[in-house]
Amino acid sequence: MRRRSLAAAALLGWVGAGSTGCEKRAQEVRSEAELRQSVQQMMPAVERATRLRFKQHPVVLRRSRAQVRDYVIHKFDDDLPPAELAGAQAAYRLFGLIPDSLDLRRSMVDLLTEQVAGYFDPDSNALYIPADIDPSQARLVISHELVHALQHQYVNLDSLVELKRQNDRRTAAQSILEGQATLAQILVLMPEQRIESLPNFWDLRTALGAQQQGMKVFGSAPLWLRESLIFPYLGGAEFVRWFEREYPGKQPYGALMPISTEQILHPARYAAGDRPDRLVFVSPSPDTVRYEDGLGEFEIRLLLEQYLGDDSTAVLVATGWNGDRYRVLGRGADVLVWYTLWDDAAAGTRFFRGLERAWAKRRSGAGAGGRRSEVKQLVLSGVPVVRLVDAPARWSGWRHVPAVRVRRAAGKSPPLGFHQRAK
Repeated sequence: MRRRSLAAAALLGWVGAGSTGCEKRAQEVRSEAELRQSVQQMMPAVERATRLRFKQHPVVLRRSRAQVRDYVIHKFDDDLPPAELAGAQAAYRLFGLIPDSLDLRRSMVDLLTEQVAGYFDPDSNALYIPADIDPSQARLVISHELVHALQHQYVNLDSLVELKRQNDRRTAAQSILEGQATLAQILVLMPEQRIESLPNFWDLRTALGAQQQGMKVFGSAPLWLRESLIFPYLGGAEFVRWFEREYPGKQPYGALMPISTEQILHPARYAAGDRPDRLVFVSPSPDTVRYEDGLGEFEIRLLLEQYLGDDSTAVLVATGWNGDRYRVLGRGADVLVWYTLWDDAAAGTRFFRGLERAWAKRRSGAGAGGRRSEVKQLVLSGVPVVRLVDAPARWSGWRHVPAVRVRRAAGKSPPLGFHQRAK
């Protein structure tokens, strides 16, 4: 799903406390004057942490919690108009990543309203801080959001978040923005901290178990919603830490921006220029196309984890991903056709068997309901493919399932500008 990047400082309290103790070090900021002074004083440290210079100073403004919610609603509706929202919701319901009864818009708005501790708005070049924020949290939020304000002066943030139906690529881009901000925040608040000595950031998500009492919406949200919210911050921070160690002096923007969550999860594949192949639906659909997108390796992991109940198994089964594309079809948006590409036959077979097990559990848990499912291995243009079709048993398209064409990535080479690894 295309999640609008609110540049939200979500979960920063427990991230900071769990990884560095910077929450304890943050000074309290209460008044408007203290807020503006804190921003001014922190800007040089943000520049040092990111190795970028501010071209203009952002403004900082207070907002009530009601105003924060209005902003979240506005951005969400701007990003996912009703038709797009209906298609995305239907897709995630068909995959079983959200319950059929869940209202995606209401859940996302409630979740973001609960988690947003501050945000940077590119349109107004303003950093907004909720009026009800704990004063001890203000510097945590300011340090994070100042990085987004600085990024906006070097990267067209809107061009990244407005990628159309490129869910996985967009999540990878968001991971760079949030990951860099999370890492820089630590350097700003604790300049003596050695980044390389910190634990794996993504592993810190387990610390949420002890924090969920204070985050009721987050704690009751489906796995996909919870993990998708925190991945850009923690998974992104782990990638950016690796990037800065391997390629000092470079910024992961422009042509160097990762293009898949596979590259975020497996930095060595990014360094090797391992780009996913593309899938394009080519045959006429027997039904109306209601929505089309892809999951990417990270969301495939979540799908497998949800039904196989084992994170390590999900990681293994999803490894070797080489691209995917799905369509939601039918007047009632009740048909799912999903193709996945794999690096080799072994990876394809491993996923085929894992998906068969996962989908059997999905359908046994949800009830057959007059539906039919088929998981099949194929080879297209020499590439191993696994196809899932889940539709009503009487669906006319069973006789002619929509076909796809594979567009191979143009070679496997390091990203532009990485002709020689920095030493």
